[in-house]
Amino acid sequence: MKQGIHPEYRPVVFRDLSADFAFLTRSTITSDKTVEWEDGHTYPVVDVDVSSASHPFYTGRSRVLDTAGRVEKFRQRYGITAPEETR
Repeated sequence: MKQGIHPEYRPVVFRDLSADFAFLTRSTITSDKTVEWEDGHTYPVVDVDVSSASHPFYTGRSRVLDTAGRVEKFRQRYGITAPEETR
């Protein structure tokens, strides 16, 4: 590995403000803001819009949008009924 070309890999706090959730991990991202963590040390903090605490897939609040099949949706949209022999 070449020396001096890689960013510094250090502990960083990622904070999801919408879910009031934060976690400490390691990253190369930089930030001017800092926060005092539970262990008493001060770490850079990065505010994120979505995390596992607020994403609908991970929280179980996701909705299934396609409940009808494609053929049924086509027939509803264009008013086409099924032929007599398939009813």
